[in-house]
Amino acid sequence: MKLINKKNKNYTQIFQLFTEEEWTKRSKNYNKNISTFFTGKKHEIFISTDNESITYFIGLGKYSLQDFEIQQVANKFSQAQKKNLQAVPTLVLAEFITEKQFEQFIKGLLMGTYHYPFDKSHPFWNPKFEIHFESLSQKKLDHISQRAEAISNGQIACQDWLNKPANLKKPDIFSSYLKNLAKKYELKYTAFNRKKCEELGLGAYLAVNKGSAYDAAFTILEYKTNVKTAKTFGLVGKCVLFDTGGISLKNPANMHYMKSDIGGATAVLGALIYAAEMKLPVNIVAVLPITDNAISENAYLPSDVITAYNGKTIEVLDTDAEGRMILADSLSYLAKNYKTDFLIDLATLTGSSVRMFGDTCGALFSNDEGLKNLLVKTGDKTNQRLWNLPLWDIWKEDIQSDVADLKNISMKPIGDCIIAAKFLEQFIEDHPKWAHLDIAGVAFGNVGYAREKAATGFGVQLLADLIENYH
Repeated sequence: MKLINKKNKNYTQIFQLFTEEEWTKRSKNYNKNISTFFTGKKHEIFISTDNESITYFIGLGKYSLQDFEIQQVANKFSQAQKKNLQAVPTLVLAEFITEKQFEQFIKGLLMGTYHYPFDKSHPFWNPKFEIHFESLSQKKLDHISQRAEAISNGQIACQDWLNKPANLKKPDIFSSYLKNLAKKYELKYTAFNRKKCEELGLGAYLAVNKGSAYDAAFTILEYKTNVKTAKTFGLVGKCVLFDTGGISLKNPANMHYMKSDIGGATAVLGALIYAAEMKLPVNIVAVLPITDNAISENAYLPSDVITAYNGKTIEVLDTDAEGRMILADSLSYLAKNYKTDFLIDLATLTGSSVRMFGDTCGALFSNDEGLKNLLVKTGDKTNQRLWNLPLWDIWKEDIQSDVADLKNISMKPIGDCIIAAKFLEQFIEDHPKWAHLDIAGVAFGNVGYAREKAATGFGVQLLADLIENYH
């Protein structure tokens, strides 16, 4: 796709964008037949053809719409019409929208082409597809194009890896992809196998990995800038490629959805791709504790006592609470070995957060008021919303153990997402700016491009916007 600041005499394809208010003003200039079927309501599409061209009338809804709503409209339009659109110069008529809104429109067009498995054969990814838009300079259009393609590449990588069937994303396959990605973007790549993890004392991570037929791959990706005053973001993404629940076996009815337990890692991956393609003036240290949670003669057992990386002992009451185990070692390893301004972990962690919020928002926990407010604000801006929940010390009582420093779940049938966050807080090594995002209900769900539940891409735009605008 190319964005071009010019206008040809003739176009075979035209996109006309209207809010309800703009359509009311301008509808008299169009054929009455169009006015009968098109009103400018959000997601409304009307197609008008003649001998020379095809025009898509696209409704944006009320004039006071937020920027992300334009991305939603473009995304849905792209999903619905991608098979019909031609890779030809296309005129966009929407003089009333702002630069940011136009950027959101372009992002939506690109991301709306996604289906699994993804390929760039759709018109929007074809260089012959030119969008002609006179209201912005060529320099601004070039910048919008770069940003839109970078965030689309990040989000599509996130969705593609989360959607892959379990047999197509084994630990060795995913690790090979990350190695190639590191070469492409000049990232520093480090991975610890099982033997190295034992030497380092990554006991909580290894406990989960013990049941796997695949070697450990505790992975660190580092993106660095030359800007000396740059902030450093420490990011941790839960990376359980498939979760059986281990010995505490999950109900098999919906176990096929457990290919989605990589949602935290793929969100981090997508943001990392965006930062690298945009060459953002930040540093990022991303920890991805890659494993599956499987059943074997070596699998860890309920009642095991595990020693974590920071020396704390954990009584395992439920092997299906494996996410907090691998995150515990990831957080403490990152906090102990790297100096970061922010420490943020994302995880498809608990059914509790799903029951609490459904697919409306993720659960947010933070020990810093400023970071908490910034994440909430960024979530609202990107429509990847978060809601803050408490980290009161009273919850710590529920994870006290008789035989270890902590137990990995509470025996009470309430508040597990809060319990999990309180558990993770014990492994941040007093980092002053930490946030935990439980995205179990929003990373995987009902989407427009698939019949069954699939990846939403949640977290990529949230992290990308946070990293880009707070440095």
